[in-house]
Amino acid sequence: MNAPQKAENLNAPHTNAAWHARRQAATPRGVGVFGDFFIQKAKNAEFWDIEGRRFIDFAGGIAVLNTGHVHPKVQAAIAAQLERFTHSCYQVVPYTEYVALAERINALVPIDGPVKTAFFSTGAEAIENAMKIARSATGRSGVIAFGGAFHGRSMFSVALTGKVQPYKAGFGPFPPEIYHVPFPAEGASLDETKHAMEQLFKCDIEPSRVAAIVFEPVQGEGGFNVIQKEAVRWLRALCDQHGILLVADEVQTGFARTGKMFAMEHFGVSPDLMTMAKSMAGGTTLSAVSGKAAIMDGPAPGGLGGTYAGNPLAIAASLAVLDVMAEERLPERAQKLGGQLVAHLKNLRGTYQRIGDVRGLGAMVACEFIDPATGAPDADITKHVQMAALKRGLLLLTCGVYGNVIRFLFPLTIEDAVFAEGLAAFDAALAEVLA
Repeated sequence: MNAPQKAENLNAPHTNAAWHARRQAATPRGVGVFGDFFIQKAKNAEFWDIEGRRFIDFAGGIAVLNTGHVHPKVQAAIAAQLERFTHSCYQVVPYTEYVALAERINALVPIDGPVKTAFFSTGAEAIENAMKIARSATGRSGVIAFGGAFHGRSMFSVALTGKVQPYKAGFGPFPPEIYHVPFPAEGASLDETKHAMEQLFKCDIEPSRVAAIVFEPVQGEGGFNVIQKEAVRWLRALCDQHGILLVADEVQTGFARTGKMFAMEHFGVSPDLMTMAKSMAGGTTLSAVSGKAAIMDGPAPGGLGGTYAGNPLAIAASLAVLDVMAEERLPERAQKLGGQLVAHLKNLRGTYQRIGDVRGLGAMVACEFIDPATGAPDADITKHVQMAALKRGLLLLTCGVYGNVIRFLFPLTIEDAVFAEGLAAFDAALAEVLA
């Protein structure tokens, strides 16, 4: 067996190109990586690579950094916890902070009645456990999700995901009794979704065997599609009629991104279960399932948990994140910045016919690119805009079933001057590609 390399060899100075070659040799192609550069340090909405180049971060680690890179209060909370202990496994030796965070989350989530919360590590874990809870509480096995959805990469969560490339291709067969219907986004036909659900109940599974219907209030990977308010009310009524649990996946929408602490607050409808992750812990690995107490108590002791679930460092970070959210009024900040961005994008649409729909909720905003002659999605132009922005030091992400959507996920703590600088870089990228 080869001896481990010494740290000084691993950390010796290298160029981005050298590390890129080492990455390709050492890690599998299935872990797709966008950047050919490597981060060295970061602060709020900026980061620098190992060659000293500065970037403005409008990606936020895919919606993980609503409180920015290395927020001082989050950093201090992690450092303080690091001095005390890093792990005991909550199921073996519990710690008070886990309970305190659960109490705070229970008081915040828009779920009627007594609420309980369990912590995990990733969004996919949260979804997996929400489905376990739903099946245990109802004694049923069927689950309904939506086209264009993204719920994770583990086998059950990727089965719920409604996007084949790159998430499902080559990985089947998937767990049984998972069904999909069209997503009733704003501007789409709710009647089409209702008809598909009716056909599903007639042709594939009776409602009495369905444990849960799971949806994203705003689809993330699917293209930042906002669900219709009427559709949420219809889903709630449908679930009540048939004893089905309504599950809101707020992994990407939660923690102030949409202008509310949770996106479900926009719809005035109480789900039975909610999943959350990403920005709840300032870049550390933490997720959660919250739900009505009687439902959450469905699984027997030992049925939920995980060795690293509710890690002490992540719990400490999350408690600090909640403080920052309140003190810096980040939901209101999301509304302000999101409003400015939407107005800016709609103004650009008057200049560039290739900009299609501009949509979103709060600061969860996206714009799509189309062929102006046909209205068809244009993934190539979208990629060109993304790369032209990157050339100017602005990091953007794409999404959408057709890959033709640019999404904006800047930290909500971003300074006004850096936000304006980022928009100027985006404008310059558009001018280069579309002029």
